[in-house]
Amino acid sequence: MAAVNRILTASDIERILMRMACEIVEKHKAIDNMALVGIHTRGVFLARRIAAIISKTASSEPLTGTLDISLYRDDWSRISTNPVVRSTQLSFDVDDREIILMDDVLYTGRTVRAAMDAIIDFGRPKRIELAVLIDRGHRELPIEANFSGKYVKTSESQAINVLMAECDGEDGVEIMETVVNGGTNG
Repeated sequence: MAAVNRILTASDIERILMRMACEIVEKHKAIDNMALVGIHTRGVFLARRIAAIISKTASSEPLTGTLDISLYRDDWSRISTNPVVRSTQLSFDVDDREIILMDDVLYTGRTVRAAMDAIIDFGRPKRIELAVLIDRGHRELPIEANFSGKYVKTSESQAINVLMAECDGEDGVEIMETVVNGGTNG
């Protein structure tokens, strides 16, 4: 059994999302040309939560959308022969809009690269930025978050598990040692 260490609680996540929402509003003073686009699955819930926080302090609620990147990944055939494809919902014009991609964990950068490719298939945004709950380092691509909730130093033998009440029944962030063939990976 893998060792699990809870590093963030529900109240920690709530506080982090409040701070991130404030940082986004401070940088994007007018939110009328901005959209928060959540990368399936947990990025969608983060985008919705941050949009709700922003709507309480700003004059309006920012646009939100969902993005499925399954078929844009360069490793989709390694992950599964039958990828689960979810819906992409962008009810707004992407052209000349400031897009903030939302994801739960930034690791290698490959998910973000795939998300940028997917967004560009819908139009030419004015700017694409990235907001993540957890940045754990170990990039394989030169990608950096504009808004980061928490940097967590990990080894490559560890995994970050973000729990969201909407799909997991509770909020939290855990670090666990990955196990491969009965032993620890690494």
